[in-house]
Parts: sequence; C-alpha cells; structure tokens
Amino acid sequence: MKMMWFHLMPYTELPDDFREKHPSVWVDIHSSLFDPKRAHLMYNDFMDELEYAADCGYDAICVNEHHSNGYGLMPSPNLIASALSRRTTQVPICVMGNSLALYNPPTRVAEEFAMLDVISGGRLIAGFPVGTPMDTCFAYGQNPSQLRERYLEAHDLVIKAWTEKDTFAFNGRFNQQRYVNIWPRPVQQPHPPIWIPGGGSVETWQWCAEMDYVYCYLSYYGYKAGKATMDGFWAEMDRLGKDRNPYRAGFAQVVAVAESREQAIELYTEPAEYFFNRCLHVDPRFAAPAGYSTEATQRAGLESMVKKAANAQSLIMGDKTNRGMTMADFVDRGYVVIGSPDEVVEQLNALADDLNVGHLMLLMQFGNMGKELTQYNTRIFAEKVMPRLKTRFSEWEDRWWPKPMQPAERAALPGFAPKLAAE
Repeated sequence: MKMMWFHLMPYTELPDDFREKHPSVWVDIHSSLFDPKRAHLMYNDFMDELEYAADCGYDAICVNEHHSNGYGLMPSPNLIASALSRRTTQVPICVMGNSLALYNPPTRVAEEFAMLDVISGGRLIAGFPVGTPMDTCFAYGQNPSQLRERYLEAHDLVIKAWTEKDTFAFNGRFNQQRYVNIWPRPVQQPHPPIWIPGGGSVETWQWCAEMDYVYCYLSYYGYKAGKATMDGFWAEMDRLGKDRNPYRAGFAQVVAVAESREQAIELYTEPAEYFFNRCLHVDPRFAAPAGYSTEATQRAGLESMVKKAANAQSLIMGDKTNRGMTMADFVDRGYVVIGSPDEVVEQLNALADDLNVGHLMLLMQFGNMGKELTQYNTRIFAEKVMPRLKTRFSEWEDRWWPKPMQPAERAALPGFAPKLAAE
C-alpha cells in the first residue's frame, strides 16, 4: 500500500461563529475574513508540513486545486508543487488537480505539468479533476451542462500535446489552436501517470477503465461511508473485465494518531470539529447545479461529496441548537480514523480490506491544526503505523506510479542559503 500525505491548506482562523453568520465557506465567503499577513504564515507552515512529510518517508506528497473558498487555499497547486519540486529530492509529487475545463487554452496545463515533471526529475503524478460545482460553475462561470464535454476535449488536447512529436493543429468544439507544440516536454514517457479525482460518477469509473487511469475517491466522510461508492467502482471494473488491482484506486482518509485513544481524542477534537463544521460549511445552492451530475449518476443514486456536505449542513442548520457535529459523531460514523498506533493500524487494515484501495491519501493536517501537532501526527504515523501497512497489496504491481530519472542523472540541489541567494 502506498501512503500519501495530502494537504488541503485550509484557512485556519475562521471565526467561532462562522457557521451561524456566514452562509458558505465556498463561492461567496466574505473577503473581510481573509488576513493576508496571517495567511503568509499559514502558507509557510503548510509548506513546512509537506516537506516534513517528505522527510518522514511518505510515499508521496499531494496538493489540489480549489477556488474562492476558505476550505483550501490552493487556487494554483502548480505554484506549490514547483516549490516542492525544488525543496525535495526523492518523493513523488501528486498534483490532484488541474481542473482541465477551467484552462483556456488547456495547453497551459500540458506546459506547466511538463515543467513540473522536468524540474522534479520525473516525480509528477498528474491529476485531472472535473472540479467541484463551486469551483467550476460558480467561481469560474462554466456552464454545468457543458463541463464534462469541455473536460474531455481538454484532456484529449493535453495528451496529444504531450505525445505528438510534430507541431499539430487542434480544431475542437471549445478549443481551436493552429499551432500546438509545447516546450518543455515531460521526463516521463509517454506522459506522467494520470489520476482522476472523483466523487462517485458512473461515467468517471467507466472512463478510468477505458483510459487505464487511477480513480481517486476523495471522500470527506471516511471509509465506512465510502464503501458503497468503492463497491460500485469495483463492480463496474468487474463488468468491464478489468482486474481488481488495488492500485487502480485511491482514497482520502482523515487520520489522527497519538500514544493512546484518549490522548488522540484530546489532541484532535478541536481541529476535527473546525474542519467538519466550518471548512465543509457549503451552502446547498452551490452544491448541485442542474446539468452538473449526469443522468446515469443520478439513476445510480450517487451524490458528490460536496452535495453530501451541503446536505449535512442543512441538517445542522435545522437543529435549533445549531451545535454542529462533535468528535463523537465523527468517530462513530468513521469520518476520522483515530486512536493509538495499534487502533489506527486495525482501522486502516479494515479500510484496505473493505475498499481494496492501494493508494491511501492521508489527511493528517485538517481544520485549524497547527504545525507542531501536524508534525506530531505525521511523525508518529510514519514511525508506528506506516511500517505495519507497507506490505499490503505487495502481490500487485503498481503500474500507475512515477518513473523518475536515476539519482545520478539528476541535478544536485544545494542547501538553501538566503545570504548567498541575496548576493
């Protein structure tokens, strides 16, 4: 099993009364809540945490793309990944987004991902999400009924830009370019491994099978709630005649580990309640615009994670006490894998058994968790949990993992020296 350290980069200082006084963390969150000077410190803490995870031996570090929100401060994950490419040497870098339909022209994605793959020496995992309705339809103004068509056409253009050796013309419905000839070209050939983040769309499952891409279920609500979706995915793979290689899939899970369960509850209650009650406070009017979900997905009764978050918030707001959910709720429902190292190993083994997922994306910083606690969570997991899970699925080949340049071929990175840089 690959264990990947995933950062959402949430704004960590939303007010205590945020849920009561503000309708949504996404799209129309008020700009007065954002303090650039405080965010300067947050960004640098977040970068430290990602680099720390790389040093602790996680299989990859992951970033993603969102817009107009306090849930994740990464409108351009490529900026973060470029810094990580320079400040790390061995660890793969998974950019779980660029949202292809938002780029005009999409060759911008082909160019920037190629740059990242070259700078990092072939360590890039390229994520291509369709994107949440808040990001794509409301923040960026895309027509929801055209979103998937735009996405698929953009994908085809990016792949051809990476693999076609000669300059070519592209004449699609949404993109027309007389000359496509990107420089640089990616190190990994024919292109970096492609992973598709999704929330449970039948068409996404089928497309991942057709293209031989990794399907990543980025659930907010843990492996218990995620079982129905992953059962559906594997049933579709069976129907299409694909093997059950667990590395066909990825899954995101909030994890909180300490020396004992009691200590873990004490340490992580505040950041967990901040994350689920403030960072996922999505107004239902933004969660499911007409045309965003396809007919097949609706017929299958599948809901996106953001719609589930919005529905949960509606239930909370209907509660006269407006108390929000508590850590006890998260633990009972399996939203958070929490406890001592032994307990966390047991729960993650159950996750592996139930979901058959080879790429585990660990949310180990969540909500308003500070750097010291994040690093503690990261370190104790790396030392006392990760070694006991490494051999899971060792009988399978991970055909969707980066193939970097050999160490002797790569540039030697000097230690960072501010004085020399200034001179």
